[in-house]
Amino acid sequence: MSDTVIGIIGGSGLYDISGLEGAEWVQVDTPWGAPSDQFFTGTLDGVKMVFLPRHGRGHVHTPSSVPYRANIDAMKRLGVTDLFSLSATGSFREEMAPGDFVIVDQFIDRTFAREKSFFGPGCVAHVSVAHPTCPRLSDAAETAAKAQGITVHRGGTYLAMEGPQFSTLAESKMYREQWGADVIGMTNMPEAKLAREAELCYASIAMVTDYDSWHPDHGEVDVTKIIQTLMGNADKGRGLVARLPGLLGAERAPCPHGCDRALEFAILTQPDNRDPEMVRKLDAVAGRML
Repeated sequence: MSDTVIGIIGGSGLYDISGLEGAEWVQVDTPWGAPSDQFFTGTLDGVKMVFLPRHGRGHVHTPSSVPYRANIDAMKRLGVTDLFSLSATGSFREEMAPGDFVIVDQFIDRTFAREKSFFGPGCVAHVSVAHPTCPRLSDAAETAAKAQGITVHRGGTYLAMEGPQFSTLAESKMYREQWGADVIGMTNMPEAKLAREAELCYASIAMVTDYDSWHPDHGEVDVTKIIQTLMGNADKGRGLVARLPGLLGAERAPCPHGCDRALEFAILTQPDNRDPEMVRKLDAVAGRML
């Protein structure tokens, strides 16, 4: 058994969490550069919590400029064991309405301008992301959402687009009708892939703000309406987060799904051939194996 440390990455509109004891903002340096912001740390119901506003306080990072590798590396350095992502999304499904939450279990990655791995020349690794989220954490997120009175949908495919523009109508219809995506956002990739490489259990909670551009009765994305829904979703998200420590508990057993052992057979470069500089940069992410 080990201590549970819950990490929260808050998306658009969610820049802090309330109720933490001993709360403080702390700076974390990483070999991958500066994270999005300082980390808000403290304890809640006896469980250590670590919160990061993905876009930075004041929303200074675009989806493409978010320093995803630094964010995940810093979470690992702070001892996080279980990472929850909350993010604003559009919906491709009538029943997944603005104000609803979706517990995502699959992704389609359409991003192209981001570094997607901690590994590279000098230390090559291939992890499986066939099932990119942790069912144990998804169970906790669903339970917390229902207890908070949130309309929540369990299971959904998140289409990650590069942005920062929203979809064209043609793209929106293709993602919905041909590709079978359920929600669309700009930030969960490569975040989920990096969390897996860092052997972190990861759950994605999509907070629906709009119907993208496919819906015949809603037309194109209306940013004013999105912001109104965003603020309501952020309040719901804070309530959901506050329930997680009580559900996960202060002591943590190994993940039954193996998320915390994802690198067990993933690193292919032989020890004698590993680049020492790469190994140094991987000290937090892959230190268990290296």
